[in-house]
Amino acid sequence: MASGGFGMVDEHLRGKRILVVDNERELADMVAAILHGAGFACVDVAHAGAEALAAIDSRAASPERAYQLLVLDVMMPGMDGFDLLARVRERPACARVPAVFLTAKDEPYHRVSGLSLGADDYIAKPFLPQELVLRIAAVLRRCYAEESPSLELDACRVNFATAEVEREDGSTVLLTAKEHEILSVLARNAGRIVTIDALCEACWGTSFGYENSLMAHIRRLREKIEANPSKPASLVTARGLGYKLVKRG
Repeated sequence: MASGGFGMVDEHLRGKRILVVDNERELADMVAAILHGAGFACVDVAHAGAEALAAIDSRAASPERAYQLLVLDVMMPGMDGFDLLARVRERPACARVPAVFLTAKDEPYHRVSGLSLGADDYIAKPFLPQELVLRIAAVLRRCYAEESPSLELDACRVNFATAEVEREDGSTVLLTAKEHEILSVLARNAGRIVTIDALCEACWGTSFGYENSLMAHIRRLREKIEANPSKPASLVTARGLGYKLVKRG
């Protein structure tokens, strides 16, 4: 799987340290491989609750080495995932680390139990690799905001904090909420192709039925950010695949 194969891992999130905990070794290794392949550089694996807790404690003393996301199975012998997260939450240094449950326990009361412990998401097995990457990226994005609120393009400067496009002729135009969302996804993946399916999934929650809407928003975005919308230099089409945002310089 190529780096950034799902086109959805923000550059500033790729170095976040992730711990995958699952007593099924093959599954834990597969999840780690999926995350590595999607662009995450630091993914560790533990196969038991006690082993995971020891690893978390050993890193918590050094903020620069601490885990920044936990991906936890629920059904593990000894200390299960719920118990593990409860113990993690008792530790002041780890009380706010985001956590995602990845488990075959998918009854509503299991989800409620997991979320009530402070989990940030609950993903049922079996899962699609793309969904796993998208949802983990979404959790990290909520918890670790990108530092720069602006983007320099060929014919303009985009201020994401104010949703304004400052054009070279001195004029300013506003982005709609959906234009802002689409452009934000592309900006987080600047220089890389983001597939049509991945863009629709990120902006509408599904890849089905929104391709025409996406194309219409892309046209309007080009009218705002390009010097010549019919010959785009910044928001370019990767024919048959999706779109790529090219930053200035």
